[in-house]
Amino acid sequence: MSSTREIRRRIKSVKNIQQITKAMKMVAAARLRRAQERASASRPYTDKMLELLTNVAASSGEAGHALLSVRPKRRVGYVIIGADKGLAGAYTSNLVREALPQVNGRQDVSLVTVGRKPRDYFRRRGYQIDREYSGFSEKPTYEHAMQISRDIAADFEAEQYDEIYLVYTRFISPVNTKPTTIKLLPLETSGLEDNQQGGQEYIYEPSSAEVLNLLLPKYLETVIYGGLLQAAASELGARMAAMASATDNAQELISKLTLNYNKVRQANITREISEIVGGAEALK
Repeated sequence: MSSTREIRRRIKSVKNIQQITKAMKMVAAARLRRAQERASASRPYTDKMLELLTNVAASSGEAGHALLSVRPKRRVGYVIIGADKGLAGAYTSNLVREALPQVNGRQDVSLVTVGRKPRDYFRRRGYQIDREYSGFSEKPTYEHAMQISRDIAADFEAEQYDEIYLVYTRFISPVNTKPTTIKLLPLETSGLEDNQQGGQEYIYEPSSAEVLNLLLPKYLETVIYGGLLQAAASELGARMAAMASATDNAQELISKLTLNYNKVRQANITREISEIVGGAEALK
């Protein structure tokens, strides 16, 4: 049985850890509010961009764009958006569980990782990582999305990839997130004419083809930026929940240790009383 000194030391250690996890929960909660607001604010812009893209792509007729090129699928790229840090519960493992069935055992797949956790996971297992980005998973900016979109668009136009998919975690609520895979390139235009008929009519100058050339890269940036914001909010929500659970577990452990401490202390007192009584009886 542990001594009272050892139990007191453990209680103090657990209390220190509890203070850290509680502080981390509060920090994650504060950051989550901002990340959630940014993710929500970006959705109307993304929806409007999709509406414009739908209309202009249908209006451009046979005019093509490199990002619309459909080629035989020889090489596929996966852009995986994850976390830079741990202590976020099952956030990273759920993301990996979404991506792994799509890339496991395939020789025609290359990866572009955003975040240290997915990079380290796939690198240790020998996957080919063509590009990696890190250091901004909690606070992504539009400049980060621009850099990523320019790089993968250039790789697609250079025919390094014939298809590109985006894997990220969609934020629904702080306790409800969903790993998701969407196709980035080539942008599919099937059914765009039907979508256009019920929408608003636009007049394009100088031409719909030139507008399309400007709009497609911007749309790619918008989708990636939205994915970064959704992933950031999901990461912070997972970290807040994980730290809240760790804080509760620490309190439960402190209660058990305190109970054990009182039992040991009572046993020591009882033993000392018994020794005193036994000694007094021996002197009679």
